[in-house]
Amino acid sequence: MDWVWQLYEGYIMRLFSRRGISEPTDEEAEAMFVEVLRDSTVTILVQEPWQGSVRFKCLAKYDAADIFELFNGPFEFLSSSFGGGKFKINFHHGWNFVATKNFKPAGDPLWMGLPSLEF
Repeated sequence: MDWVWQLYEGYIMRLFSRRGISEPTDEEAEAMFVEVLRDSTVTILVQEPWQGSVRFKCLAKYDAADIFELFNGPFEFLSSSFGGGKFKINFHHGWNFVATKNFKPAGDPLWMGLPSLEF
């Protein structure tokens, strides 16, 4: 789950800064990370060929609290849920965009038959 902390670290530190805390302890940072992550959403998109170009097809949106298997093994989660492809995972805390991370697991594109979600 270290890769998720790396994505959230700057966002968490800005939240502390807004509260007037310039150097939080490791325990404070971890507690804030858990709190913010619990209230975050995760959107999974895949790069899809489209009319001679590419676009991103939205496959799923999760509450972060419900998707720990993604955090513990992103390649395994994506492969078993959606197959292979070029995936973009976006993290939001409320209306705030936190970060994005790209993954490219190998395998057959099981996602091709899935409908695109509107978000």
